Amino acid sequence: MAVTAAQLSDVKVPGGTITENGLRMNVSVGIQYIESWMRGTGAAAINNLMEDVATAEISRSQVWQWVKHSSRLAEGPTVNADLVRELADDEMSQLRERYGEEVWAKSRFSEARQVFEEVALSKEFQPFLTLVALSHIS
Repeated sequence: MAVTAAQLSDVKVPGGTITENGLRMNVSVGIQYIESWMRGTGAAAINNLMEDVATAEISRSQVWQWVKHSSRLAEGPTVNADLVRELADDEMSQLRERYGEEVWAKSRFSEARQVFEEVALSKEFQPFLTLVALSHIS
């Protein structure tokens, strides 16, 4: 059976929907994992699950594809960079509140968000998020 390039890049899932909650979860998990990785932790407890770089790669890849293809949320809005940044703002506020100022001050969430946006909102698909994150580690 021959497979075409168009078939390989078709991100539609028959009967599947993209929801705001799903997009929000991808943004949140991506930022949280990158922050953990930047502090030297390769597996992180996020939302009562142990997550690793594969989860973060899936999260950012889905966001990148949805933005690239101007996918629509089930709730109506188009997935674009502005929407992703708006949800990232919300998630960053919630994370800051959850962790408190003392932990937040020692965290790398701001850098992690920057990395997430670099890999999820870039024009070209970045090969691996940790390569981008590595450039932010000093």
